[in-house]
Amino acid sequence: MTGSVFRRGVFFLALLPLLGATSAVAAPREHDQPAEFRVPPYSGILPLCSDPLVLTEITSSFGSREAEYWNSGLVIEGYESASEFGYRTDGLSYIPRRYCRAEAYFNDGKRRRVVYNIGEDLGFIGVGSGVTWCVQGLDRNHAFSPNCRAAGP
Repeated sequence: MTGSVFRRGVFFLALLPLLGATSAVAAPREHDQPAEFRVPPYSGILPLCSDPLVLTEITSSFGSREAEYWNSGLVIEGYESASEFGYRTDGLSYIPRRYCRAEAYFNDGKRRRVVYNIGEDLGFIGVGSGVTWCVQGLDRNHAFSPNCRAAGP
């Protein structure tokens, strides 16, 4: 009888860390501080989706990529209906990001949707806002597959 009680106790002790790990993963992360309270802090202030500097950065990056990697003369000629569809959707403790979409007009006469996000302090060497973008139908290396969903929230 003592042996079976001992075996049950050892079995329970062996399961205890697993039970603790499971509850730790499922616990809400309410105690996380907003990114604004970190050192160095974030401000949470980001350019708007329609900011000309953001759209110019997308236009420039797209044109360079098309010419250099895809040997294409395709360029963005203009934008319409730039709008936000998410802001800090990952939570307050993460790097602040604004998620956007816009309709872009191209020199081939087609109109395509551009999905992009603007992240605080994600610019060159961590200075300024960084913009990550994807043009639906032109994600040739599938970096944001499927259909640019990985560029959004």
